[in-house]
Amino acid sequence: MSMPARPSGSGAEPEEPADPDLVLEDRIRRFATIWSRAIFPVTATSLTRPEFEGHLLPWVRELSGALHRRPFDTQPAHRVGAALVDAHCTDPDALSRTLGVVDSYLVLYCGRPGAEPAEELRARCARLQHALAAGFARGLRQRTLTEQEAIARSALAARAAAEEALHATEARFRAVFDGAAVGIGIADLDGNILEVNGTLTRMFGGLEHHLRNRNVTDWVHPEDGPQVWRMYGELIRGERENFRVEKPYYRGDGTALWTNLSVSLLRDAEGRPQYQLALMEDTTERRLLNLRLRYEATHDALTGLPNRTLFFERLDKALAAAGGDARFGLCYLDLDGFKAINDSLGHSAGDRLLVEVADRLQSCATRPGEMVARLGGDEFVALTTRPVGQDDETGELARRILSVLSVPIRLDGRELTVRGSIGLVEGPAGGERSPAEVLRSADITMYRAKSAGGNRYERADPEADARAITRHGLTTALPAALERGEFFIEYQPLVHLGDGTVHGAEALVRWCHPQHGVLGPDRFIPLAEHTGLIVPLGRWVLQEAVRQARFWNRSHSDGGPLRINVNLSPTQLHHPGLVADTVDVLERSGLDPGALCLEVTESALIGADEDLLKPLRQLAEMGVDIALDDFGTGYSNLANLRRLPVSVLKLDRSFTQGMQTHPVDPVDLKIVEGIVSLAHSLQLTVTVEGVETGAQAEQLRELGCDTAQGWYYARPGAPDRIHSLLLADAV
Repeated sequence: MSMPARPSGSGAEPEEPADPDLVLEDRIRRFATIWSRAIFPVTATSLTRPEFEGHLLPWVRELSGALHRRPFDTQPAHRVGAALVDAHCTDPDALSRTLGVVDSYLVLYCGRPGAEPAEELRARCARLQHALAAGFARGLRQRTLTEQEAIARSALAARAAAEEALHATEARFRAVFDGAAVGIGIADLDGNILEVNGTLTRMFGGLEHHLRNRNVTDWVHPEDGPQVWRMYGELIRGERENFRVEKPYYRGDGTALWTNLSVSLLRDAEGRPQYQLALMEDTTERRLLNLRLRYEATHDALTGLPNRTLFFERLDKALAAAGGDARFGLCYLDLDGFKAINDSLGHSAGDRLLVEVADRLQSCATRPGEMVARLGGDEFVALTTRPVGQDDETGELARRILSVLSVPIRLDGRELTVRGSIGLVEGPAGGERSPAEVLRSADITMYRAKSAGGNRYERADPEADARAITRHGLTTALPAALERGEFFIEYQPLVHLGDGTVHGAEALVRWCHPQHGVLGPDRFIPLAEHTGLIVPLGRWVLQEAVRQARFWNRSHSDGGPLRINVNLSPTQLHHPGLVADTVDVLERSGLDPGALCLEVTESALIGADEDLLKPLRQLAEMGVDIALDDFGTGYSNLANLRRLPVSVLKLDRSFTQGMQTHPVDPVDLKIVEGIVSLAHSLQLTVTVEGVETGAQAEQLRELGCDTAQGWYYARPGAPDRIHSLLLADAV
């Protein structure tokens, strides 16, 4: 027995490992207890149950030893079967219960963990069961022969009693054979079936003449594994004692019967092969259940199409095809506007629409090598495989899909027109791409088709895929980048065109990405807008720019206040905390509101209502300047300038680019002159972007522009460069 575990802790001695022999002996006694309890009620013995349990212990040790003996020998099990008969355990239930106990508990209690593989132990256990049954049968027969011999030597007065005992013995043997829950059949070594029990007859349809006088080889099935008949040949030649396989049969009515088949070789007293004994367990219903569970696990419950699991299996098989003479094609379909249908008509109507779409897609994929699957929601995928050199079947499949979707679908009295966007990927089989990579490329391409207006298909473009993957990577990295301080600000000076002095600077945010280096705002600001991160990022830019402006103004107290221009995105304009955040930043820094200019693009204010303009008006009333950025690109009505709370117009660089030609187009000059005149009449100052030459600067000064910025003066740079320019102005 194992000793109780000692408590762990400092100074405690390590627990001594239990003696394996004692553990095995304890398990053998447990096995004997279970066995005795199982068969004692059907045993004709004068022993008590504890005494009978002690009688079983040597037999358990024999079975335990036989389970691990090398070379493997089933003779101990033969002897145990015969010993059961000798111990008067001849009731039919005694054998069946014994076999059940051996099958369930021999490996569990007598197996040695790690000594042999579990599959080998189960195989040995099965062989020991067959040997035990054979020994039991031989013991019964031997007992019958012994009794017959005793009858022959007995006096005529004992003949009646001997015949009655013989009849009882045969009846018990017949009860074991006929009452077994598994099918049992006996055949000679030529395969001729000699005897079958009722269970086996019922398994094959209930007609005994369909089984008797037939040969085992008549039951070859197309799904038989090659090892089945190889092992059968070894058994009838005496080269193996038994084998166990899963084997299908045809019943008399043509239906399939699936069985767990165990076949054992029966030898005569001299050890020569004599008969073969087959035990069959009907597993047809279990197999059908497994097939049904497999179907449900690999098919969509709503549409009946293959699901993501089965699709990836097929795609993996298509990609792994060797030989280089095959190609695959993939169409990734997403319905356009399906959410609107769900929201307006309800999910039940949406489900019926998906079923109709699935049926139409299924009708498209009827050629060899084609399949359609539903990945989830309103996303479907069509896969095609074909030999190298065939026509563009993938593109043809995509066109067929779009064609069948173009026919309106009637639903609840309505005609719904379904559109779809398809991403198309194709390539040679046997490549290095994984199924996940192929599907990702198709997904990216599908969204490219959707962005192009939908109801179309686009082919995968590795460069476009790379850009999309990069955009996705930047999007997911944005939040952490702000927390890690990867953003910084460069400043570009704003110069008075009249005297060339520095009037202020525009704050331009940059991202120092660990892999991609320094990224301009055009690479990440749209992503920040899309994810909503533009609000905390914009607040950080405002804080840093205002703090820097406050430092400049303290260091350059002799001149006027240096203005700082900060860009506002459309999302920031709609944020309810814009005014409160701006006031908080100004108060914390101590910067005068008149030194701050917030730049808003013209396109963001086109058609703006009073609710959107209200926060800008509040900021303007505080003294903060509002600049209308990129003026001239949004096609806004110039009359609207009067209602906008702006004090600065920033002309787009497209106006200055027109002044690089020689001679300058007089029409461009008139346009700029008119805008400047209009702005000044509305008490607005004019700033020009993109000044790159002295000639441009002089021309803009003559036209009356107030301030300018561009590479002619300075490129965006570190804040200390602005400080140097301020000192130069002071000198």
